[in-house]
Amino acid sequence: MRGKLMYEGKGKQLFASETDDELVQVFKDDATAFDGIKHDVIAGKGELNCAISSFIFEKLHAAGVATHYVKREAAIEMRVKKLDMKPVEVVVRNVAAGSICKRLGLEEGMVLPYPLTELFYKSDELHDPMINTEHAEMFGWATRDDITFMRQAALKVNAELTAMFAAVGIRLVDYKLEFGKHDGQILLGDEITPDGCRLWDAETGRKLDKDVFRRDLGGLSEVYHEVANRLGIEIQYKG
Repeated sequence: MRGKLMYEGKGKQLFASETDDELVQVFKDDATAFDGIKHDVIAGKGELNCAISSFIFEKLHAAGVATHYVKREAAIEMRVKKLDMKPVEVVVRNVAAGSICKRLGLEEGMVLPYPLTELFYKSDELHDPMINTEHAEMFGWATRDDITFMRQAALKVNAELTAMFAAVGIRLVDYKLEFGKHDGQILLGDEITPDGCRLWDAETGRKLDKDVFRRDLGGLSEVYHEVANRLGIEIQYKG
């Protein structure tokens, strides 16, 4: 049951539950881009993201990845373990796209020789600047051991998700992960959805993620439904 609202972000809310060390994570229908500058409400998006993220967390749990996920409780509700979140995002890149192309002058679509992990300080006000391990350690955001663990976990996630999406004709281009501590253990938290992943059709390169919304390439609901359908996830809300 939902208790007090503990946190509200652009795409989710976190509520207290009847259990001290668990929260209820609620997925909203809001779609945002460019640090919230672009905003819309898309009916059914919350259910799509909750279903996709729950499916992925269950797959990762089966593969031995420790996450905050407990269970999906309703169409837009997921029960999770309460984490002390690290303000460091780990981005894993398999193909050049997005900010790395702007920073390094790379051509979008260039396949990287091996998965690249990058660190970013989580701050909308500062536009999530790129950092390194020394920054995280110096300013108390995460220890060197924390960062090492997070990078290793991110690469294990990458191996699992790359294979999972490839099996349904989707290329996993890149994605972001967030981590936090629960009883002294670092767990994968937040969500894994097309909001935070770049997903391209393996044959055509057609975008199946939030870039559709960012770049006005079509209907966001339609491509999220396509991702869910390819993965075999049943969605009640059809739009």
